[in-house]
Amino acid sequence: MIVNDKMQQGYEYHYATAIGADFAPDFKPQLTPPQMLELGVFEGHYLNDCQNEFPQFWFERAKLSPLKPDAKMNYFQVKSRMNLSDWQKKGWIIAPDVRGWFQWYCRYYMGRRIEPVDTIQIKRWKAFKRHYMQVKRNCMVLNLDCRKKQRQALLQWAYDPFF
Repeated sequence: MIVNDKMQQGYEYHYATAIGADFAPDFKPQLTPPQMLELGVFEGHYLNDCQNEFPQFWFERAKLSPLKPDAKMNYFQVKSRMNLSDWQKKGWIIAPDVRGWFQWYCRYYMGRRIEPVDTIQIKRWKAFKRHYMQVKRNCMVLNLDCRKKQRQALLQWAYDPFF
């Protein structure tokens, strides 16, 4: 794959495994990238300019906002993310995935493997489970109005927020 989009030009990577297969044993996301896009993540504005990198069917039912981020595109209709510039300042953007964790996950799902990046990102994903436990401890079962920002964040990290 050769990537040429608004944020990255001339980046090339290869698939080491089949799509959606051979994940690390400790990485068990509950949602796939196309499921996340269909449910509504990142205010509909995350992958708008790089759709050529991923299968077209991922975007057929995706909730997208082409002009600017729109929290109404999120499943829980709340903003639940920091700006990319904040992620950059905190050192949370790990090359070569200039858009962050979700871009890494999409590429990993497609079959790209890069050590030690994969190990770092999987560790970050596992650490995010604390939010799942906070929602579970503080919300009645299926009360989706409880902790909507945390539920949206869970969705954006491939955790099922519907419990």
